[in-house]
Amino acid sequence: MDIQFLSDTFVELLRGVPLTLQLAVSAICLGFVLAIVLALFRASGIAALDWFARLYIFIFRGTPLLVQLFLTYYGLSQFDAVRNSLLWPILREPYWCAIIALTMNTAAYSGSILYGGMVSVPYGQIEAARSCGMPRAMIFRRILIPLAIRQALPAYGNEMISMVKATSLASIITLMEVTGTAARIISETYRAIEVFIAAGVIYLAINFLLTRGLHLLERKLSPRVPKQDGGRSYALEGQP
Repeated sequence: MDIQFLSDTFVELLRGVPLTLQLAVSAICLGFVLAIVLALFRASGIAALDWFARLYIFIFRGTPLLVQLFLTYYGLSQFDAVRNSLLWPILREPYWCAIIALTMNTAAYSGSILYGGMVSVPYGQIEAARSCGMPRAMIFRRILIPLAIRQALPAYGNEMISMVKATSLASIITLMEVTGTAARIISETYRAIEVFIAAGVIYLAINFLLTRGLHLLERKLSPRVPKQDGGRSYALEGQP
């Protein structure tokens, strides 16, 4: 294995990291907003909204992300109404098509995760909020959503990591992120092993930092465990 070539390849692949991060962060942030809407639809008790969310989640979880990328980038351009619409300047760009496809895909998974977090919130918390006179919107904003996010954070963290890796599929529609850059180097040098080792190290580093950040966030949001010391119970760590 040529160490010098591996080092040069690693440096060149780093040029694709900003685009990879842009795709991942944009899709995760936009998908999170859409996921909250889907979760609220599921929890609304309104049949039409519930079934819409169920159908959306079923479609986007049941079909491959690669197919969704192809349909967004290549499929929509087949319709004259799309090409003549105000959205065409966006839908003709592979960057925005990738973000749209990634966002809609992660929203389906994240919506299910957040809904599971909502269901796991103890009903006594909701009853206590109602007894204090909180309106329904405030209960969602102040009680249900924060507790649901805390409950769903471990599973949602896994979805965030999966979405970082899923950005590699954007290379299929000509985007030169890390995997796209790797494919170009391989086509020029025919040295796939070194190139993919360097690309794998980059993805591993990104996900390692993301994992550590999620771990710190989980520790911050998790309630502290009571401690026993000589028969005395401490409600919070460090409190006498």
